[in-house]
Amino acid sequence: MEYPVIFQIERIYYPALAVTGITVNSMAIVILKRGKCGLSECITQYLTAMTTADLLLVVIDVILNRINNIYLPANFLFITPVCALKVVLFLAAMNCSVWFTVAFTIDRFVAISWQTLKTRYCTKRTATVVIGILSVVSCVRGIPWYFVFVPSIIIDNVPWFCVEREDYYTSPFWIACERIDSILTPLLPIALVLVFNSLTARNIIIVNRLRKGLRAQGRAENHIDPEVDNRRKSIILLYALSTNFILLWIPYVVQSLNWQTVNYNYTDKSFSNPVHITQQCGYMLRLLSSCTNTCVYALTQSKFREELKNGIKYPFILIIKLFERQCKTELQEQHL
Repeated sequence: MEYPVIFQIERIYYPALAVTGITVNSMAIVILKRGKCGLSECITQYLTAMTTADLLLVVIDVILNRINNIYLPANFLFITPVCALKVVLFLAAMNCSVWFTVAFTIDRFVAISWQTLKTRYCTKRTATVVIGILSVVSCVRGIPWYFVFVPSIIIDNVPWFCVEREDYYTSPFWIACERIDSILTPLLPIALVLVFNSLTARNIIIVNRLRKGLRAQGRAENHIDPEVDNRRKSIILLYALSTNFILLWIPYVVQSLNWQTVNYNYTDKSFSNPVHITQQCGYMLRLLSSCTNTCVYALTQSKFREELKNGIKYPFILIIKLFERQCKTELQEQHL
């Protein structure tokens, strides 16, 4: 049997994405936790939370859902309660990933544009509280979707597979839930990111002009302003993460406006259907966003690049040291 092209692509794409996502996100978490990237504790807390959510997204959706559906057609993960729980966990991880990005954007807006609130809001403690609240809300938001699914078949009193309940597409309650969920993730987050980034950029331009004017009056035009340099690094990281998030989510947003997103398996659609292909491409790009933040850190933060290089070199250095130690031991034994 010859598989459709989109399915053949998925068979290669998702395993590669799983390996890449687990590797880069795990490395990023370790590097950020070491606290040697020159970032504030507040920024480090948000970036660690974003990376952790991305790692969970890779494990839950890419491995337990996509790869499992493609390569393991029958196992306990297809039992209806487990299958429904996977959807809830996936939605929780996705919502966390998205809203942590929004929280980071707002934090940078406050840090750069609202100096009177900066000392109280832009702290590790506040970041921890915000991350905790968003995590709880994201988990609660996913609970109703557990009840969307019913078993497709029952074998020996065991319910198998997940299909939407009959009234899902007609019930006002579920239609409202779907619309509200589509707005909360990702339409509202994208809008908030765009708004706060625009306000941040506007304030940076105004402040930089004022500081340059003041420094020009002091005849120190060629002197490097550390405050401006810190703002520049911060805004580069913020805009890189925001642009990456928006670009990779746009295809999914366009598709989701025309189809209820919970029907992600398209069990009743042809693999060659253009709508199905568009949907699957949107999912692939959306999941790719869970692996690209580490690349953004590496491209925009020199100290993170240095830590990443040291992390990559460490296993080889360790092997060389062990080899040298073994050689010395053998030489000593020969002399004896």
